[in-house]
Amino acid sequence: MPETTAFVHRFVPGTDDSAPVLLLLHGTGGTEEDLLGLGAHLRPGAPLLSPRGRVLENGMARFFKRLAEGVFDEPDLILRTAELAAFVAAARTRHELGDRPIVAVGYSNGANIAASLLLLQPDVLAGAILLRAMVPLTPPKLPDLGGVRVFLAGGRADSMIPPENTAQLARMLETAGADVALQFSPGGHNLGSAEIAEAAAWLTQKFPS
Repeated sequence: MPETTAFVHRFVPGTDDSAPVLLLLHGTGGTEEDLLGLGAHLRPGAPLLSPRGRVLENGMARFFKRLAEGVFDEPDLILRTAELAAFVAAARTRHELGDRPIVAVGYSNGANIAASLLLLQPDVLAGAILLRAMVPLTPPKLPDLGGVRVFLAGGRADSMIPPENTAQLARMLETAGADVALQFSPGGHNLGSAEIAEAAAWLTQKFPS
C-alpha cells in the first residue's frame, strides 16, 4: 500500500500570519495548480496547501473512485478520506503550520471529499468552502462539528448535482453542529464571480485577521 502522506502537492507559504491555511481540493481532471489562483483571491496572503488527487478515472485525477455519475465507491471514499487526513497531519509538520486553522476550499469532487473529511475526520478542518458539493456518504453517527464553519454554494441549474442534494448536505452539517451558510446561484456546475466574491466575504467574516 502506498504511503498515505505521499500526495503530489504545491505549498505556498503565504505572507499573512493571521490567515488560516487553505487546503485546496480540485475537481475531476484537475491538478495541484488549479485552485491556487482562487485561493489567493479568496484570502490574499494565506498559506495554500494544494494536493493532487491520487485516483485516476480515464486518466483524470480524482480524490476517490465513483461507480457512476453521482454514485460513489463508499469503501474507497472512506479510505481516501483517511489518506487525505494523514496528508494534512504530515503537512502541519513538514510545512511548519503549527496549530493554525485549516479551511478546505473544494470544487466538485474536491468539495465532496472535503465534506467527507468533515463527516469522518472532524478534527482536521476548522472550516470549509464547498463549491458544488453533494452528500458524499451518511456516517453511522454524525460527528460533533460545533465551532466548524461551512460555506456551501450550489447552482440551481446544475445538471450534475441536484440543489436538494446540496441542501441535504447543509442540513446534515447543521445537525452535526456546524455553522452553515448555504447559497444558490441561478447557474449550473460552473462557478460565477458573484459567488466567489460571497465566499471571500464569508471567509473574512468567519476567520478574521
